[in-house]
Amino acid sequence: MFGEILSYIYSGTLHVSMDKVQSLYQAADLLQLDYVRDTCSSYMAMNVDRSTCVDLYKFADVFSVVIVSKACQQWVHRYFVEFSSSDEFCGLSVTQLNEIISHDELDVKEETTVWEAVVRWVQHSREDRLHHLPSILPHIRFNLLTSDNTAAILDHPLVREDPGSSQVNVVQKGNLNLKPRLGMTTEMVLLQNTSVRGDAFLFMNPQEGTYISCGYNTATLVTTMAVTSNNDIYMVDFDDSEPLELSMLKYNHAKNVWEDAGMPSMSVLDRSGPEEDLRVYKGNLVEVDQILFYIAAESAGGSTMWMKKYNQHTNQWQECSQLQVDRPEYYSTALSCGSHIYFLTRTEVHRYDPSQDRWSKRDPPLILRDVCTAVAMGTEIFCTDYEFTRTMVYDTESDRWQILQGWPNPGTLELDNVTRLFVLENQLHVLLTCSNKMYLVYVYDRSADAWRDLKATLPNTSYYAQGSHCPVARIYLPYLKGHKNT
Repeated sequence: MFGEILSYIYSGTLHVSMDKVQSLYQAADLLQLDYVRDTCSSYMAMNVDRSTCVDLYKFADVFSVVIVSKACQQWVHRYFVEFSSSDEFCGLSVTQLNEIISHDELDVKEETTVWEAVVRWVQHSREDRLHHLPSILPHIRFNLLTSDNTAAILDHPLVREDPGSSQVNVVQKGNLNLKPRLGMTTEMVLLQNTSVRGDAFLFMNPQEGTYISCGYNTATLVTTMAVTSNNDIYMVDFDDSEPLELSMLKYNHAKNVWEDAGMPSMSVLDRSGPEEDLRVYKGNLVEVDQILFYIAAESAGGSTMWMKKYNQHTNQWQECSQLQVDRPEYYSTALSCGSHIYFLTRTEVHRYDPSQDRWSKRDPPLILRDVCTAVAMGTEIFCTDYEFTRTMVYDTESDRWQILQGWPNPGTLELDNVTRLFVLENQLHVLLTCSNKMYLVYVYDRSADAWRDLKATLPNTSYYAQGSHCPVARIYLPYLKGHKNT
C-alpha cells in the first residue's frame, strides 16, 4: 500500500479498487493524507451492495468513516427485505442490527418482517446471541403489529426461552409512539377543501387512485403549508381578529389532528400605520437544514420581501436579511432547494444563503409570462406560469434554464384557478383547476418531454394548494379516519 501512496505522491494519480481500498485507507489515515483518505471513503460509499455491505459497515465502524457507514445504512434500509434473507445479514454485530432496525427509513410493508429478520439473526448463532434479545426487542414497533402478531411474538420459543425477554411486556407498552416505517407509508398530496367551513383536506395519490377526505375542527385560515425533511407538516394560521399575527400548527400523524406547534405567534410586519394588514401579503413556509423560514412578499407586486427564521433553541422568530426586488411582479414564489432559498419572478431570481444571511442574484426565466408555481427536485427547480403555457427547469448548480413542454390543452378547457406543480414518487406533476370544479393531474415524462393525463378523479368540490406548490408528505393510511373515495 505504501508503494501505491508513493506512486500517488510522485505522479498525482491514485488507483483504487475494492480489493485494496481498505488497506489504502488505513495507510492514508496513518500518514494523514486527506485526499487519499477522502477518495477511498467516497469509493467505498459508491460501491456498497449486497456482497460488500457488511464488510464495509464493519470497517466504517472501526475507523469511524461516517460517509461509508451512512451509505451502508441507506442501502440496508432500501433493500432490507432482500438483505435480511441473506447470509451476509447474519454477519452483522448486535450493535449494527439494533442501529438498523431502530430507523424509520426501513422499506418494509409490515413490522413482522423486522421481527422475522431478528429471529433469523439470533438463530444463526443461538447460543451466542440469545442473551442479546432483550436489547433488540425495544426496537420492534409493537404499536404497528396486530394483536395476533403481538401474541405470536410473546409466545415465540426465543422469547419464552430467554429469561431477560420477559421485559417484552414493558417494551410493548413503552413504544406506542414509534413512527411507521418508510415502507408502510404512502406519498400523498395535501389539498385544502375550500367548500366547507373549518379545515378539511384531501389526501390524494393519483398514481394509485387513492383519495381520502378528512375534516378537522380547527377553523383556521390557512396561508401556507410546508412538509419538512423529517416528514413533519406545518401550517401557517392567519387569525382574522389579529391581522398582523400568524401562528403555527403542526400535524399529528398518529392522531390525525392539527395541534398548536408550540411556537410563538409571528408578526411579519412592523405596524407603521392602521392600514398595514397581512392580507395584502402572500407567504411561503420553507425548510432548510431543519430550520423553518417564513417569507412574505406583497401580493400586489411590491418591491420588498420580508423573511424570518425559527430558532428552536430560543423559541423565537428571528429577522433575516430583507430582499429588495428591482422589478416588482404580481406573481412570485419562494422555495428551498438544497441548502438555499430561492425567490423567483419572471424577471428576477434571488438566492438566499442561510449560513451568511445574504441574498445574491441569479439568472431569471425571462421567457415565462409569470412564475406562479415552482417545485424543487434534486438540484433542479421546475416552474410554470398561471396558464401552464410552458414549463422551465432551472439547474441551481450551473445557474442555467431549460425550456420544457407546457400543457397539451385539447382546446376545449379553460383554467379557472392557480396552477400548482408538485413532486410525487420522484416524478414531476401538475394540478390544473378548470371550470365547473374539474381537476386535471398530469405527470411529466422527461425522456419524451411530454405530459400525460393521469385521468385523476378528485371528489367534486373546491380545492386549493397553499404555497408555491402542492405539499406532499408520507402518510400512514391507517391513521386517516376520513372518508375514502375510490
